[in-house]
Amino acid sequence: MTTWYRLMRPRGMHEVHRVSTPLELFFDLCFVVAVSQAAAQLHHALGSDHPGNGVLHYAMIFFGIWWAWMNFTWFATAYDTDDGVYRTTTLVQITGVLIMAAGVPRAFDDDFRIVIAGYVVMRLAMVSQWLRAAKADPDRRRTALRYAGGIFVAQVLWVCLPLLPLWAFGVFVLLEMAVPIFAESAEPTTWHPHHITERYSLFTLIVLGESVLAATTATQAALDSGTGVGDLATLAASGLLIVFGMWWLYFDRPVFYLLTSLRTSIIWGYSHYLVFASAAAVGAGLEEAVEAHDHIGWAVAVPVAVYVLSAWALQVRPRKEHVLDAVHLLAAALVLLTPLTPWAVPATALVVVLLVVFSLSLGRPSSLEQPAPSEL
Repeated sequence: MTTWYRLMRPRGMHEVHRVSTPLELFFDLCFVVAVSQAAAQLHHALGSDHPGNGVLHYAMIFFGIWWAWMNFTWFATAYDTDDGVYRTTTLVQITGVLIMAAGVPRAFDDDFRIVIAGYVVMRLAMVSQWLRAAKADPDRRRTALRYAGGIFVAQVLWVCLPLLPLWAFGVFVLLEMAVPIFAESAEPTTWHPHHITERYSLFTLIVLGESVLAATTATQAALDSGTGVGDLATLAASGLLIVFGMWWLYFDRPVFYLLTSLRTSIIWGYSHYLVFASAAAVGAGLEEAVEAHDHIGWAVAVPVAVYVLSAWALQVRPRKEHVLDAVHLLAAALVLLTPLTPWAVPATALVVVLLVVFSLSLGRPSSLEQPAPSEL
């Protein structure tokens, strides 16, 4: 009988027809529960007396969600064997994110214990995955053991976080983010560019969908309370245009061939924290705009501007289309100015739509893309 660990062989970097599996899609859907909880709490915080504190808590919690998701995604692109042990371990990770989601409301009140517990469950399951890979893939044993050891040490530190000052969180984040760089320097894993970009694209879709759902729910509640239909229609239409535009900017052209090296891929993968966090925050901002009758346009403008800048850095800048670069930067600046107008959300929507139009007019067709663009 085949030993359990021997089944975890590395998958090929150029494997054909490599797509997301049903387990990966289920994993994403469960993670969006935590994203939804974080966005909902951010929405409540935006309307409080201390919105800055809520934004800080949102950024901290979203790091845990994003980092656990990203680490699983990169592991799966190299070692997804889809056998019983792999599936069971992945389900344990899903259990961890659901525990984490349950603790999000308390975390916004400075009680991070449940969130940390869920996070540690996810990450210790990841340690077991890497130990299994170390046993099955002797060529990358050092890499796998570095991952396992680095993740385990980080979890010991996270457990101590409630006893430490807030600045310790930033130190632990840097340590977590250093683990893949340190591990991959031994011998890179066999990540699959097309599969990785598809996984990130699917999670972007899910987060954008969460923003649509949040805005729709807020609009329905406002209608039930008898708020003016005209104002709500304008906000709803503006919110839809913003989300549609965000989708268009991210999916304008294929990007898998941009991942030409490990360095490029790490920068690309890490930068998606801003993409995911800002996309989810747009939904919270739209909810608050509906309830506040458009009086806090910054709650929408800031995450939209961050999203536009992130999309530019990841999708546009590597292609060296300088006019389009300038248009994106100008659009982000104009979005940040919209809260100074009486129609902040509609003005933001107008800027996003115009950015999409200029992108279509100035960008090269996807069929003319160069096969080997420069690195990020």
